[in-house]
Amino acid sequence: MGKRIIFTGGSGKAGRHAVAYLVAQGHTVLNLDLKPLDIEGVNTLITDLTDSGQVFNALSMHFDFTGFKTGKGPAPVDAVVHFAAIPRVLIHPDNETFKANVTSTYNVIEAATKLGIGKIIIASSETTYGVCFAEGDKDYKQFPLEEDYDIDPMDSYGLSKLVNEKTGRAFAMRTGADIYALRIGNVIEPEDYARFPSFLADPPSRKRNAWSYIDARDLGQIVDLCIAKDGLGFQVFNAVNDEITANEPSESFLAKWAPNTPIARPMDAFEGPISNRKIKKVLGFKENHNWRQYVPGAERQNQ
Repeated sequence: MGKRIIFTGGSGKAGRHAVAYLVAQGHTVLNLDLKPLDIEGVNTLITDLTDSGQVFNALSMHFDFTGFKTGKGPAPVDAVVHFAAIPRVLIHPDNETFKANVTSTYNVIEAATKLGIGKIIIASSETTYGVCFAEGDKDYKQFPLEEDYDIDPMDSYGLSKLVNEKTGRAFAMRTGADIYALRIGNVIEPEDYARFPSFLADPPSRKRNAWSYIDARDLGQIVDLCIAKDGLGFQVFNAVNDEITANEPSESFLAKWAPNTPIARPMDAFEGPISNRKIKKVLGFKENHNWRQYVPGAERQNQ
């Protein structure tokens, strides 16, 4: 049965694919954003999420005009998915990036829990692993990158995501809500696969993304699985696809291109350096969009 979902940032690169997936699964979605979203049946409420009053109002309103027909006021909300953010550094000054991302996340989680919404999913990031926007050539501490990693970003964006994870954990402990943080990898839309041959030709260019990615459509599936899975309290999940963006097996590739980083456990042959084992085991994730489907000549080399 479809659920009523409020999705923040649904007009963005990742959000629009996730919203489309949720609608296709039969859910009813209200989008909170500063820009409209052109998906049939999805209303966009223009909302400044750094304003707590606007957030409380937005999370307790009708989704669209059909809501008025009941005469009973706005229907309950089953889940809030919070993707809205300044999406990286070097768009706004660093203090504004940090302030907007941390304040909006606090406001959304506070309003949702105080309004009795028991499922909240927030967008964290691969940048929390500390290399994506690092100064200089920083090495990861170990591979694969799993959810218990001591995340240590030095940039304003990654730091905001680290703080947001802590905010989610605090509210989950305080309220008993299920709050799941998705460490989203480099988001790839269908047209982005045209860039993959250049990735393969220049392995160092993908170190900052840990040679990993998430297909935007598979990200929609992950969000849907999070909505369906109750009772986990606070959780962090890597939201990435299965395989390393290389044709060489993972361990030999990493030994060559990240020689200073130890491999902490045996890796599956082509396992992504950001591992998605947890979402497979806990949520039942099965990718539908492996990058090799879309890149000519992308063949796994023998081990």
